[in-house]
Amino acid sequence: MTAFNLSRFGTLIAFVLLCVAFSIAAPQAFASQGNVYNLIQQMATLAIVATAATLVMTIGEFDLSVGFSASLAAVICFALFGQGYDVWLAVPAALLAGIVAGAANGILVARFGIPSFVATLALGTILSGLAFGASGGASMFKNVPDGFKTLARGDLFGIPVLAFWIVAVLGIASFVLTQTEFGRRLRAIGGNPQAARLAGLPVLRDVIVTFAIAGGLSALAGLLLASRLGSVQHTMGEPLLLPAYAAVFIGTTASPTGSPTVIGTLLGVAITGVLANGMTILGVDPFIQKIMTGVIIIVAVLLRRMGRTAQ
Repeated sequence: MTAFNLSRFGTLIAFVLLCVAFSIAAPQAFASQGNVYNLIQQMATLAIVATAATLVMTIGEFDLSVGFSASLAAVICFALFGQGYDVWLAVPAALLAGIVAGAANGILVARFGIPSFVATLALGTILSGLAFGASGGASMFKNVPDGFKTLARGDLFGIPVLAFWIVAVLGIASFVLTQTEFGRRLRAIGGNPQAARLAGLPVLRDVIVTFAIAGGLSALAGLLLASRLGSVQHTMGEPLLLPAYAAVFIGTTASPTGSPTVIGTLLGVAITGVLANGMTILGVDPFIQKIMTGVIIIVAVLLRRMGRTAQ
């Protein structure tokens, strides 16, 4: 295999090798239909949060509040359920909260020039505090309407409902990034924001809109996770942050330009999902899984940098 093919398809090959290795190590558990069903459910919320991270990375920024937004949206939704509101009001209100939080991130970054690392981490901390206050620090699981539970449970034609959410969200995001003028503007901003500004592109508006969309997607992921679990904790979305960015960075290694793409992110989500699922089946300690996630991010970033240097 040539170096070109290895750099282009190396990530996909790594995914296939992982599946083969776990299938051999645990054939009865890993390769079963039930585990594939479970794996899709586990990957769904991560895929949506990773898509949010992909959009923000496309414009050359980071959003460290995605997990906090997911938690707050779920808490708001369940708090409204507790007050007697139905699904048609609670879910839009929770999504709106995520969009507003994302827009606030965008304003801090684009209008006031605060580095996205700092702005989104600070706002994420605020969102975490709000989620803690709204939930009282306790689990929320009462008065959940049956209609809400159907958002992420069950299947259609034998396929998990969450799989359709993955296809819908990632399909729309990929179309927007590759086939629309808005997507081309985002790539231009990510490539050279100063040049994009001089070319007359609406950089301020597009950055704010991108962060707002990321906030909305994060809120959607939180709601789907809450629907699947049937309960909410104020920290439930925070563990999604690191795997989401791991997935995006892994996905960049499959891109010829080293840029984030939705398809690459989906491959990254599949790799991180299979790795976590396989190690859990094999009884690997959780701390080892965290170490592996960190190592994967470092390796992916190094491969991305090597790929850019080689061009």
